[in-house]
Amino acid sequence: MTSNESYNDDIRKAVDVMRRGGTILYPTDTVWGIGCDASNTDAVNKIFKIKRRADSKALICLVDSVAALERTVEEVPEVAYQLIDAAVDPITIVYDKGTGVSPSLLAEDGSIGVRVTGEEFSKRLCAALRKPLVSTSANISGEPSPKSFDEISPEILEAVDYVCQSKRNDPWATKASTVIKISSGGLFTILRK
Repeated sequence: MTSNESYNDDIRKAVDVMRRGGTILYPTDTVWGIGCDASNTDAVNKIFKIKRRADSKALICLVDSVAALERTVEEVPEVAYQLIDAAVDPITIVYDKGTGVSPSLLAEDGSIGVRVTGEEFSKRLCAALRKPLVSTSANISGEPSPKSFDEISPEILEAVDYVCQSKRNDPWATKASTVIKISSGGLFTILRK
């Protein structure tokens, strides 16, 4: 089986699980992530349980394109387009208002963190799902993020409904994305560097 065939098969299986409300473990543009269909509240709540994370701590979403971003937030300020175009490393932007996603993903003020992924596997996964994909590090809340697939705890591996096969042996970025909050007036604050 070629790499492309195995990618396609892996993506097909992961999307099928997410369309049925399941959770997955998958490679992202930063670290291995736990994900689900961002519009499915039951699935999002499963991720909070898996991570033992308070649901007041919002999760972020990945999308595959600026067009998908525009369907996920009510307004994309001009400065956000400039930051996305200029970014060398992964950048998550917190926008004032999310739309078309589970209310469980929104912060108390209605804001949402979204990253346009440039990494091949997660980009193809988002494109195949045709919805934003939840992305949160593959660890119990408060524990260190795993630096490689081999460091993911058995508890996480057993808790998700599907573990992607692709890119398990690849060297990993292991660095969380920069997080910037942008308000509709274009004012922005760096939340995590």
